[in-house]
Amino acid sequence: MHRPCTNRWLASMLVAGLIVAAPGLAWGARRAAPAKAPPQASTKTQSTEQFVDGIAAVVNKSVITLSQLQAQTQSAQQQLASQKIAIPDAQTLRRQVLHRMIDTELEKQEAKRLGIHVSDEQLQHAIQSIAARNKISVELLRQEVEKSGVTWKDYQDEIRHDVLMDGLRHRAVDSTIDITDADVDAYLKTHDGQSTLLPGSAPGQEGAQAQPQSASQAQPSGPVMLGLSDILVAVPENASSSQVQALRLKAQVILGKLRGGADFAAVAAASSDGPQALSGGSLGVRPVDGWPDLFITATAKLKPGQISGILQSGNGFHILKVVSRSSQGQAPSRPSSQPPAAAGAPGGPDQSGQEIDQGPKMVTQTHARHILIKVTKVTSDEQAKTILLRLRERIENGEDFATLAKRYSQDATAPQGGDLGWLNPGETVPAFEQAMDALQPGQISQPVKTHFGWHLIEVLGRRTKDMAEEYKRIQARRILYQRRAGPAFDDWLSQLRGKAYIDNRLEPKSDQGD
Repeated sequence: MHRPCTNRWLASMLVAGLIVAAPGLAWGARRAAPAKAPPQASTKTQSTEQFVDGIAAVVNKSVITLSQLQAQTQSAQQQLASQKIAIPDAQTLRRQVLHRMIDTELEKQEAKRLGIHVSDEQLQHAIQSIAARNKISVELLRQEVEKSGVTWKDYQDEIRHDVLMDGLRHRAVDSTIDITDADVDAYLKTHDGQSTLLPGSAPGQEGAQAQPQSASQAQPSGPVMLGLSDILVAVPENASSSQVQALRLKAQVILGKLRGGADFAAVAAASSDGPQALSGGSLGVRPVDGWPDLFITATAKLKPGQISGILQSGNGFHILKVVSRSSQGQAPSRPSSQPPAAAGAPGGPDQSGQEIDQGPKMVTQTHARHILIKVTKVTSDEQAKTILLRLRERIENGEDFATLAKRYSQDATAPQGGDLGWLNPGETVPAFEQAMDALQPGQISQPVKTHFGWHLIEVLGRRTKDMAEEYKRIQARRILYQRRAGPAFDDWLSQLRGKAYIDNRLEPKSDQGD
């Protein structure tokens, strides 16, 4: 399988929930021209008639109504006001909100197609994780959220969507990111000779990031944390050279405004094509090495408050602002007007900022095997669970686990009888590991659900081993994954948008490819 198991250091990005983090990371959103319209969707109606019929946009076979758009626009106004970001004019704000709603609808549709959904139990677990990471109770978290002007229901919906997107990331992106042993070797060699390998210590950036200190002052511990905001001018797929040039000119005009003293957050809210436009373009705070290479290079010599020039990526033109730069222990707090949030949006990072330890690391490994039944259009959630309950009963009555795994498991480990080998802590997704850790050798779990499907787990043994070298390599892989996951996921989303039928009735010409 994609081991139930994609590494937990990937899955831990689900809900980082640090106070210094903004709601997720945006790598940009292409507004690609839609595919040919389905027969039932009319594109001939005049714009005045389209508004009368109460439809703001059609996304494949789903409709976004004007009343839904109005409700989301009001919510966006409240959030912008609470963050003290200048609110764009009414038409611009509606356009930005509708773009975000279209993206969200596409993501929900794809998750549904893949059989990915978020239960109430998963939602509550995510919220509890956010509260725990912020060292507050769920009730205090709710109070902080509501103080910011966001309703608790809207916040829950946002977290539910973040968890859903995490499932999509695992399904769509993990298998496409190939981090080789050579990549890990190169990263570790770059950091050779340091007492600790810090995710924030990027090559060539130490001078820009270091703060002058007297000899009596202790050096700050922990990785250098970098907070960024982004304005994206999206370039559609298959754009002509003249279109690209026009969009570059648009980015240059925006840059001119910023250098002329315009507020970055206000310009982002009005002009950015990125998903975080209505958060002032905020991408959050993370160890420096957690950002894409393009962003690391562009901001290496910038101080807090400074902005970059125009950067070109596969999605368009970016303008970055360095919001903060400090060691982990000195990271600035999230403004009190903004609620703690999950870092589970596309490409959201593990923002824990862990160092890579150089000393001995004794860990308890678990030898386990499993049987996986996937949830598909043919096999429902309840049916998959029932199959495993029956298999568990057969095993208890004397049948061999490995034999049944070879016959029924829908995982790549099936030919090996479901054997996963010796697993390190954090090497499986949280739900799987939690169930596995609760078992004694020889015990079999009840059916366990993860975003891969339903699992039956048997623990074969446990041992303690010094994993210092292996752990360094795992951490290096985590850092390299963080750099690549966001752009990879954004590429996947761009392809998804390119295949979709989108009738944006606030911008009929631009979205119909006229």
